[in-house]
Amino acid sequence: MDRRTLAQLLSPEGWTLLSQLPPYEEQQALQLAEGLRSRGLDAGLVAGALTQSRLRTKARAKFGEFASEMLFTDSGLEQATRLTVAARHARRYADAGATHIADLGCGLGGDAMAMAGLGLRVLAVELDEETAALATVNLRAFDHAQVRLGDATAIDLRSEGIDAVFADPARRTRSGARVFDPRAYSPDLDTLLGLREQVPNLGLKVGPGIPYTALPSQTHAQWVSVDRAVVEAGLWFGDLAPEGAGRSALLLTGGQEHLLSAPGDADARAAQAPVGDLGAYLYEPDGAVIRAGLVARTAELLEGTLVDESIAYITTQTLQDTPFAVGYRVLDSFDFGLKRLRAYLRTRNVGRLTIKKRGTAVVPDQLRQQLALRGQDEATIVLTRLRGQQSVLVVEPV
Repeated sequence: MDRRTLAQLLSPEGWTLLSQLPPYEEQQALQLAEGLRSRGLDAGLVAGALTQSRLRTKARAKFGEFASEMLFTDSGLEQATRLTVAARHARRYADAGATHIADLGCGLGGDAMAMAGLGLRVLAVELDEETAALATVNLRAFDHAQVRLGDATAIDLRSEGIDAVFADPARRTRSGARVFDPRAYSPDLDTLLGLREQVPNLGLKVGPGIPYTALPSQTHAQWVSVDRAVVEAGLWFGDLAPEGAGRSALLLTGGQEHLLSAPGDADARAAQAPVGDLGAYLYEPDGAVIRAGLVARTAELLEGTLVDESIAYITTQTLQDTPFAVGYRVLDSFDFGLKRLRAYLRTRNVGRLTIKKRGTAVVPDQLRQQLALRGQDEATIVLTRLRGQQSVLVVEPV
């Protein structure tokens, strides 16, 4: 978005237009644009308003009703923290007694909004001019939140009176590709970790795929999933980590939260659960549990074993209740083979097939084409290894 379009959107005419647009529908966008231009509205304003309408509709998944009063960019929305997660970040800072927080790399201001919403004073720093402008708009309701255009690493935290830091480094290239190496973050992870010399109370948002070897041993690393989808990992230091060093998984689903944690060095290898024979039930741990290296802990809670030493599927003889894994009843199992699987499913009149996989190179969409099923019933199969053998498990959710 160029400066002219932003200025138009922030004008009384532009803001009124944004508030009056109907819910965004791709099929109606062209016709709506033509109608608005025919009324004499500037083409740039119309295009900008419809873009924001589209992004606001998409942003409801992260920001709920707040999205209708915010401005976005595609990349900024993609990287923004969900409001439910940002609220938990903010609570960490409030519980730690923080009063003036530096949000370094604030993006569109989602985390700063949650912090300011708890009455915390926030200095939000953003290097990108357009993003900083939109963050200023999004934080306009909070007098104690200030947005500053500049380099996050150039801020003198002590002289600013900062007593806690939250940093969300850029993890995408200019072309939009994801960055997985913490040394390639912007700012890089080592630079951000060095901020502890100025302010010990430091929180960092990192990619969920960060390797344990990249973690400082004395941090609390927490992976977060929302409705079974892993959305982030965070590193917490000082008073922001009352749990102490270690790793944890926070699951947010159905309006509830469930926490599974293990103390110790955050960079330690994940514990290994024992392997056993396939039982009557199969459990697929939540992605945050897997990322946090807590599969063995989950197996212990379930009184179960792994189906294979390198596969994150847990099996038990009895049905167990847990929020940390999805359970299935095992109906059948056999060695994997295309002809055998096709015959098995056709005999049972299966036409709709859910395919889950772990530890196999099979591509589900290709397999469906090869099976060419035409039945009326549905089934769920799991493609995995049982003690090293490629296998098919026929299951049903419990």
